[in-house]
Amino acid sequence: MAPPHDLRERMAEHGFESNEDYAFPIRCLLESPTRELRALNIEGDSDRRKTAFATALAGALGWHVIYHDFSEQSPPLPEVILPPSRDELGREEPPIDRLDQVVSEACAYSEGVTTALILDQLQMADFREHLRVHRLICDRSWTFRGARFYANASNLRVLLISEEPLFHSLQRVSFRVWVGRASARQIDYQPSDFGLAETAQPLFAALRELFQHLGTGPTRSELARVLHAIAHQVRGADDLVHGLYGWTEGLDRQRLLEPATRPLLERVVESALTWQDQEVIGIGPLEER
Repeated sequence: MAPPHDLRERMAEHGFESNEDYAFPIRCLLESPTRELRALNIEGDSDRRKTAFATALAGALGWHVIYHDFSEQSPPLPEVILPPSRDELGREEPPIDRLDQVVSEACAYSEGVTTALILDQLQMADFREHLRVHRLICDRSWTFRGARFYANASNLRVLLISEEPLFHSLQRVSFRVWVGRASARQIDYQPSDFGLAETAQPLFAALRELFQHLGTGPTRSELARVLHAIAHQVRGADDLVHGLYGWTEGLDRQRLLEPATRPLLERVVESALTWQDQEVIGIGPLEER
């Protein structure tokens, strides 16, 4: 299934908001010819934002999620706890490893529904597990304790997240996508996008210049919150620093405090005061439109 045209909006509804449009890379993943399982290598400088990306992508596309975090020291208990089993000689079998459990479950689900197997914090996994995941993608099957579980290649997607470069063979069989800490792409929002008159245009121009200097761009909901803070709370450049840092994810605080940033902050405040004199008296909370 190809990603919808409104993938960015759909992902925002599932907890991941960005100015970047990931529809094209996801289309590359889903439409490229392959005999292997489709695997996505989610890279970036964003720590757990990559996890949010993976879960939101699965939610936006309607995939059933099977999640495993290799950094968990105490994995969650299964819904059904089975009593220990013994073989014919009375020897007790060890419990099923958590990775074996989630991968075999993902294979089973893939027989009926499109499934996302999210393998998070792969840098914490033993190298032998990297080899097993590579075999899963290439052979479309998973083996443990003599049992073999087959994955439906049409339905199972493997999403790989690691804070270190993936094992070379895993990189070769997966499509890479970059998820940054902040949105480098700027969207040219207009006052009308937020229900404001054209008198707010100088303020938007000053904010645009400031964000270009900072090397980031606010998302729609972030800019709505910043505008509300400017209209009701910000009284000077120092207030604006707190408002911007508080509402804009991934913003570099040190860059905000640099002397070169100060004139741009003051320009925003001056534009805001002019705007308030003209339009803002009595304005209610700004809506995210």
